[in-house]
Amino acid sequence: MTGYLMHVNATVNCPHGGSAGYLPAQRRALVTGQPAASVAGLWTVAGCSFTVAGKPQPCVTIRWLSPSGRITLSGSPAELSNPAGTCFSAEQVAQGPAVISVVQHRVVGE
Repeated sequence: MTGYLMHVNATVNCPHGGSAGYLPAQRRALVTGQPAASVAGLWTVAGCSFTVAGKPQPCVTIRWLSPSGRITLSGSPAELSNPAGTCFSAEQVAQGPAVISVVQHRVVGE
């Protein structure tokens, strides 16, 4: 599936309003001057206030389930903006799709 290449400064949130940040595994491949995102890196979520039956279940990580099939960054598949990732709690329970609001619009991958 085609999508824009994700990078460190992409604006990504969980569906409950928490903001995500990316810790890159590589810093050599740049997109608009920022390290490009690969599946080897880590997306973390802060500020999620989601609860289930009174028990806090905040989103803590995001995983892109369909990375690029053609682009690799230091041997790991690149992450694309389409389809979006899925947010997970600390107990690895899927919490919903990540919301991408700002991404670079120069590099498209497949």
